[in-house]
Amino acid sequence: MKVSREQMVENRRRILQEASRLFRDRGFAAVTVADVMKAAGQTHGGFYGHFASKDALIAATIADTLAGESAGMTDIDAWTDAYLSPLHRENPDRGCPMASLAGLMRHQTPEARTAMARGLDAHIGHLARGLPGDDEAERRQAAIGRWAAMVGAVVLSRAIDDSALSDEVLRETRAWIAAARPAVQPDRGGPDQDGPDQKGDARA
Repeated sequence: MKVSREQMVENRRRILQEASRLFRDRGFAAVTVADVMKAAGQTHGGFYGHFASKDALIAATIADTLAGESAGMTDIDAWTDAYLSPLHRENPDRGCPMASLAGLMRHQTPEARTAMARGLDAHIGHLARGLPGDDEAERRQAAIGRWAAMVGAVVLSRAIDDSALSDEVLRETRAWIAAARPAVQPDRGGPDQDGPDQKGDARA
């Protein structure tokens, strides 16, 4: 039976959604095309009607996952607290794709790395627009430093079994950011205030 165009679009959306969740939870190498299609409730053979290869799926998933990723950043301080929280640390499959996947991108295709770069640049730009100050270059510098600290803190907090040290990394990074600049006024556009995940999950 022929699948409608609308159903094809929905099937692709479901594949990307499940690929994003699985990649964030287990990494790229540990997830197979069969795993993704099973999670999406579709047959393995149907994959090639949407993507030419797993590499193409990875690139498309990165682009899709990062699109509008900073949309929930209406209150930057509240969003930062949610990002640097044990809840986000303990739920990588529903959390920030950069914290879960950036360390794996060095070995991915140029297309996937380009998608990550575009998402990162857009995120930095959105964060910079929400920071105080009239100097655009200074706001961008502050946004890069803040974002690098946040992502790094989550990566480090997930890398160890020492729960006390892991909590300390998150807590002290929040304190360092809070001490580094004045309070931020809410931005007029962007992510909800539900925490890092803006696509029905919990990511940044």
